[in-house]
Amino acid sequence: MKTEPNTFNIDDLAEQPDQITCWEGVRNYQARNLLRDEIEEGDRVLFYHSACKTPAVVGLATVSRGGYPDHHAWDKKSHYFDPKSTPDSPTWFMVDIQLEKKLDRPVTLAELREEATQAGSPLVDMMLLRKGSRLSVQPVTKKQFDRVIKLSKK
Repeated sequence: MKTEPNTFNIDDLAEQPDQITCWEGVRNYQARNLLRDEIEEGDRVLFYHSACKTPAVVGLATVSRGGYPDHHAWDKKSHYFDPKSTPDSPTWFMVDIQLEKKLDRPVTLAELREEATQAGSPLVDMMLLRKGSRLSVQPVTKKQFDRVIKLSKK
């Protein structure tokens, strides 16, 4: 899950009650489908800071509640309001995540890209590393997840 740290960062998550927050405001249909149909309670998450000086995976979280309608879409005062979405026919979905831990050290985008050039690396086809990949929610394989964790311990 990608977030801009000036909007919401790993420390903000750590400060939430029980270190849990909803992952609201996703307004891309492909990412929405992942939240609605694929991400389940108990899934682990790479928490990634994007659109900053040094983009990096900075922590781990766990999905504490699977996909449910994003009620912010129904609030006219919300930045995420969408008049086409209704409680009877929700357009947008969100999940809740709970901080698992901050990584021992961030794994930068540059490191991930370098790792992806290594023969046999599971990161070679990681969606995050594809040109034009802008989704705030992206699938990651277990091998990719495990490799990122290993890189954080170097």
